[in-house]
Amino acid sequence: MGIVSEIGVVIPCYNEATRLDFALLEELLLSPDLKLFLVDDGSTDATLERLNKFSALHPNRVKLVALRPNGGKAEAVRRGLLAALEEGTPIVGYLDADMATPPSEMLRLVDTLKASSAKLAMGTRVRRLGADIERSGVRHYLGRAFATLASLSLSMPVYDTQCGAKVGKAHPALRRALAQPFTSRWAFDVQLLDRLTRDPETPYGLGDFLEMPLQVWHERSGSKLSTKAMLRAGLDLLAVGVRRRLGRP
Repeated sequence: MGIVSEIGVVIPCYNEATRLDFALLEELLLSPDLKLFLVDDGSTDATLERLNKFSALHPNRVKLVALRPNGGKAEAVRRGLLAALEEGTPIVGYLDADMATPPSEMLRLVDTLKASSAKLAMGTRVRRLGADIERSGVRHYLGRAFATLASLSLSMPVYDTQCGAKVGKAHPALRRALAQPFTSRWAFDVQLLDRLTRDPETPYGLGDFLEMPLQVWHERSGSKLSTKAMLRAGLDLLAVGVRRRLGRP
């Protein structure tokens, strides 16, 4: 297994051959305590080939997890996080392959968590003066509607469940939350929060979560989140709320 890294960052990849920016991945690796867990989710293009070449350049800093067949982003993230936890990594997180959240912000999120008593830190996309947040109007307002429903379903004042940058401290409750596949491909972030707050042994309280407003976030073209997928995510979100109220897992 070798030396255990302090930070493990999972990046789920599906048909990202033309979008992967290896210069940005190299920027993440400038942090000496960080290891990348690149998960190829059954890609049908040259993604796996490109990831193989990159991981070969950094055999001790990059672990490649190849899944077959395609299982969806939720499963790719879950399997990547489990791989990091199995290595004994004390801080694990995930980041979207499009790098809409730049490496500098991901590392700042890690530092924020390390300096906090919280167990899970989440990047939050807030358009405000002094921040460089680029997001289309349509996706912004759809995202705000989704976030409002997520907050109501979870009974938590969470602002942005769907930002693809999250990091957490290795904790038994996190392991249990990842033990079973998520039922939603796109609303799995909400399911993760739900499982953590309803853990049977050590449930997370509101003080265990931290949202950090990002300074930089740029929406990238080529998103795989279609309108149909967004509608399905909304239905999955309602299911989470119903299960919480009925006390069902």
